[in-house]
Amino acid sequence: MPHILITNDDGVNAPGLLALAQALREIGQVSILAPDRNWSVTGHNKTLHKPMRVWPVTLADGSEALTTDGSPSDCVALAVMGLIETPIDMVISGVNNRPNLGDDITYSGTVAAAMEGVISGYPAIAVSIEEGEPYHWRTAARAAARIAQKILKNGGMPRGTLLNVNVPNLPEEQVKGCQVTRLGQRRYHDQLIVRQDPGGRPYYWIGGEPPTSVLEPGADVYALAHGYISVTPLSLDMTHHAFLDTLRQWLEPAP
Repeated sequence: MPHILITNDDGVNAPGLLALAQALREIGQVSILAPDRNWSVTGHNKTLHKPMRVWPVTLADGSEALTTDGSPSDCVALAVMGLIETPIDMVISGVNNRPNLGDDITYSGTVAAAMEGVISGYPAIAVSIEEGEPYHWRTAARAAARIAQKILKNGGMPRGTLLNVNVPNLPEEQVKGCQVTRLGQRRYHDQLIVRQDPGGRPYYWIGGEPPTSVLEPGADVYALAHGYISVTPLSLDMTHHAFLDTLRQWLEPAP
């Protein structure tokens, strides 16, 4: 059976992590190493300036896990460098409690953990669900398990590639299916909020309305908005290949 490492950015006691572990136990051996607190919107944060602690915890269903005061990326790095001795076949991060669409991936601790898995040479999946109550965690967790099975059965993915999966927050029977998508466009409505402390000194919050999406067919935001599971292959190679020749003409000396 495959051995799957699970982590997240919502913390080791998050319900999405538990649902994911329960679904993945049906297809393989599961090890969990997740942060001891919420690391949402931290991006690819890796701890190099201080030591980290790791300790065992018991999840709500009585199963065992490991937690650390490090980041989601640290969780994966610690595990694959030897903290978890059994060889790992795949890294899955989630289930995040809100979607990671379009430009969201640059901020996401969930996606960053999957990226750390890919950097270390493992196939990896980041899984998120639409925000809202009640949460249908089982829908997202079972979708992740089915996708993981397909990837493992077909020999993994190209090196440097991970899957970003976003699942509608619906009962499983209401999900329309799965669409392979590209990254869509998000519109952020951040605002600078200025306050004063009791001493009259300013402090700042980044606030504003939640992001909105540009609904173009073929994009992750469009699929999710129409009740489909969105699966977007992401590459760690962020080179803009189509622009290389033009930039060379601008900057490189003529022969």
